[in-house]
Amino acid sequence: MYLRPDEVARELENSGFERDYITRQCYGYRKGHHYVYVNREAKLGRTALVVHPSLRDKSSLFAAPTSPVRSSDNYQVFPADPDGKPESHYGIPHGFSSRASLTHYLQKMFN
Repeated sequence: MYLRPDEVARELENSGFERDYITRQCYGYRKGHHYVYVNREAKLGRTALVVHPSLRDKSSLFAAPTSPVRSSDNYQVFPADPDGKPESHYGIPHGFSSRASLTHYLQKMFN
């Protein structure tokens, strides 16, 4: 079982991220020059945290992506999806089974 999107959002806020973007589909969070999205449509949490594609290699050192990409019209800070609609942007989705694993990931990735 993965953490739900609201649990991921709470841990981001506890780790110093500030929410600056809200839609029905996602939340956007900023910490310094880093930006991540919480996929609110991930009911079971499998793709709840979406990170910038440029972080793919670093991210794979600490957590395996739950799918190759996640696209959305709402991920405006991320690059355009080369395989999607022109207005679609993409990131790398992750899911975490515990708060401890998410906290460890956030510390390694964004501190």
